[in-house]
Amino acid sequence: MLFCLLLAVVGGIFTFVAVPGQAADPPGSAPVVVVQPGDTLWDIATRHSGARGRDATMEEIRRLNHLDGYSVDAGQRLALPRQR
Repeated sequence: MLFCLLLAVVGGIFTFVAVPGQAADPPGSAPVVVVQPGDTLWDIATRHSGARGRDATMEEIRRLNHLDGYSVDAGQRLALPRQR
């Protein structure tokens, strides 16, 4: 009985631990853009940065789309960060 209570308390503590800087994405589908010929990730981030800033937007696009680098191809669909 005591073991079960201890397990429940420890499990409850870990339920509320958050990783700093890892906010959950809002529910629903993310906006999407199709890369046009001549577009760069820099261009797309500039057009869609809003108050977040171009560099932060570019990194968020990379994270959302699991991009290792900074190159994109015409016709590629990219999820965009939601405006906050």
